[in-house]
Amino acid sequence: MNPRQLLARYGLDPKKSLGQNFMHDPNALAKIVQTAELGAGETVVEIGAGTGELTAVLAQHAAKVIAIEVDDRLTPLLEARFNKTSNVYFVFEDVLKTNLHALTGGKPYCVVANVPYYITSSIIRHVLETTHKPRRVVITVQYEVAQRITAPVGDLSLLAVSVQYYAKPHLVAKLNPAVFWPRPEVASAILRLDPHPQPIVEVPSDEAFFKVVRAGFSQKRKQLKNALGAGLGIGTAQAEALILQAELDPARRAETLELVEWARLTRVVHAQTQADE
Repeated sequence: MNPRQLLARYGLDPKKSLGQNFMHDPNALAKIVQTAELGAGETVVEIGAGTGELTAVLAQHAAKVIAIEVDDRLTPLLEARFNKTSNVYFVFEDVLKTNLHALTGGKPYCVVANVPYYITSSIIRHVLETTHKPRRVVITVQYEVAQRITAPVGDLSLLAVSVQYYAKPHLVAKLNPAVFWPRPEVASAILRLDPHPQPIVEVPSDEAFFKVVRAGFSQKRKQLKNALGAGLGIGTAQAEALILQAELDPARRAETLELVEWARLTRVVHAQTQADE
C-alpha cells in the first residue's frame, strides 16, 4: 500500500504546515539504505518516519531502528503497520528536542532522514552538534541545498562552512520529484555526511569559530575586512589588522576562505578578545 492509500485508510491528509512529502519509490528508498552502509548490529535513528516506507526497508538491514516522527496523527498507522516488527521503535516528538545520546544509550548509530525542507538546516545542525555524533548521516534535501553544502572553496556559504566543519559531505544522487507524494515542486538529492572523528581544525571552541565565521559572512559580496569589522563590531581598521595578523588578505571575500584559514583567523580574534578583557 502506498502513502496515499495508507493515509486514506486512516482518514488523513498530508499536513502542509509540516511540509510533508512522503517518499514511496522503491529504487530511491534502496539507494538511501545503500548509501547508509549499515553494518551488522547497526542502530539507525530515522528522522521523519512518515508512513513507514523507509522504516520498513531500514528494518530489513539494521539491528535496531529508532524512528522519530513529530506528527502524532500517524501513531495508529505506524503502530499497526509495525506491530510485528520487533526491531522498530517509535518516538513521537520533535527531533530538535530529542537527546540523541540518551535515545541511543551512547552506542554507535547512523542517522537516516527524509525531512521537510524548511527545517533541513536545523536538523543537520542538531545532529552534527550533538556530543554523541552519529557514524554517518544520510538525508534527503533540496538539490540546490545539497549543492551549496558540497560547494568548493571559492563558492562557500555559511551553511557549507558550518557543515564541512563537522563532516565531509557527499552529494550522492539527484532525485526526481516523482519519487515523493505529494510531488514537491523542486528536485531533491541524497546527501551523505561523514562526521569527522576528531576536529579537523584547531580552534579555541566551536562558539569562537562560528562567531568569526558568521561575522565574515554577515555582509554578502563585501571584502572580509568590512564584513568582519561590522559583524564583530570592531570597525574596519581593527578587523584589517587582525586579518593581516592571521596572514590573510583583508580584501578577500568570505566564500574564498578555507576552513584552516577561518581557524587561523579565529585564533587571532580570540587571542585579541582575551587580551582586551
